[in-house]
Amino acid sequence: EEDLLNEVCREVVERWSDSQVVDAKEEKEDEVQAIASMMEKQARIVVKPKEVSQEEKQRKAALLAQYANVTDEEEYPFLHCPGLFQTSSNSSAGSSLFRNTNVEDVLNARKLERELLRDEFQKKKEQDKLQREKDKLAKQERKEKEKKRTQKGERKR
Repeated sequence: EEDLLNEVCREVVERWSDSQVVDAKEEKEDEVQAIASMMEKQARIVVKPKEVSQEEKQRKAALLAQYANVTDEEEYPFLHCPGLFQTSSNSSAGSSLFRNTNVEDVLNARKLERELLRDEFQKKKEQDKLQREKDKLAKQERKEKEKKRTQKGERKR
């Protein structure tokens, strides 16, 4: 009976392992089929080249030519100026498409900051002056009260 039991167990295990091998083969075949179908779909997709008109080609060529012909003076105009941050409207801005306003923006921001600081300083100065006047009046009032008190004390004697 034990031999028969061992034999049945061995047969069950063999059949189970055979079925696992068959399932694995089927899964691999399914994966291969899926990959093949994806590759076929990708092969069917064709990217059409973009059609560029003659006008767009000329515009692009003109822009490239403009940027290719930049001289040192146009590229670094502040190196040739006596003042490092001078703003002049007739510099290289006339020949280029865009006007660089970075220097002007920085100068304007600094000017605005100085004005704000100046205003704050003036307000603080006025407040300090008012506080000194208040302190002076308070000191004078204390002196007058002290004076009255001493006069009162002298009268009582």
